[in-house]
Formats: sequence, structure tokens, C-alpha cells
Amino acid sequence: MAKKALTRLYAAHRRGIRAYLTKRLGDPALADDLTQEAFLRMTEGGGGAIANGRAWLYRTAHNLAVDHSRQSFRRRTDTVDADRLADIQDQSPSPEDIAADRAELERLRRVIEELPERTQQVFVAVRIDGATYAETAERLGISDSSVQKHLARAVHHVMRRMKS
Repeated sequence: MAKKALTRLYAAHRRGIRAYLTKRLGDPALADDLTQEAFLRMTEGGGGAIANGRAWLYRTAHNLAVDHSRQSFRRRTDTVDADRLADIQDQSPSPEDIAADRAELERLRRVIEELPERTQQVFVAVRIDGATYAETAERLGISDSSVQKHLARAVHHVMRRMKS
């Protein structure tokens, strides 16, 4: 955009854009910054030829205000007194809970190993890896109904053995 045209737009619309942004954001200093940013973007080309400079500036100012509001909301943190923070209990599992969970996981691994190899493969694919019946059937070269039967056997076995 030609320097003269930009200077005319700046002289004609800077106050109006600043007033619009101040009203929208409630912060004159921020409005000054975003007004300057809108004009800066216009000098950088504004995405090509601009038919209506005033409309383009107001749209850009509006978009900058919306972007700023969104970013402020995402970055917002509420202050909390240190006393309130001290009252928050640690959610981490205790060493005893970790040891018990590891033992339970090891027990589950041994129970799964008791299954026939094909049944193990189906159980691991569906229940641990999250594969669908169709994906498991294709991967193992068996039918969907075979996957269902192997899985039913595996689940029954695991449930029975884990209860005892």
C-alpha cells in the first residue's frame, strides 16, 4: 500500500479504531497496541489488494481483539493462597499401593500366559492393544467369530483366575 494512502487512513481512522478497541477490551494501552498492530498488518500487505481500507482495518482490529481475548482466557490463572494449596492432599499412590499394583499386574501377566497362544494373541490384540475384532481377525488370519470365541474364553479364564 502506498505510503500516502496509509498515512491518510491512519489520520482518518486511528482514533476510531482505538475507541472501538478501548470500548471492546476496556484497556486503553492494549487498544493502542492492537491499533498499531492493525496498521502494521496493513503495511505488510494485508493479504493482497485491499478494496476498502476502513472496513479492512476494523475487521482486523476486531480479529485482533478476539484473538487477544482468547489468548488471555487460555493463559488466565487464578491466584490461590498458599494455605489453601497446603491443604491439597497428594494424589500420588503410596509406595505400598505401587507395590500392590505391580504385584497384581504381574499376576495378570501370569494368568494370561496360561492361555493357549492363539487365545493370548486375541486377548492382547483386543483388550490391551485396542484392536477391533476385524483388525484382529485380519492380522491373525482367522474369522471374526473365531476372534469372538477366543476372546470369550480368554475373558472367562482371566476373570475366574483373578477372582481366586
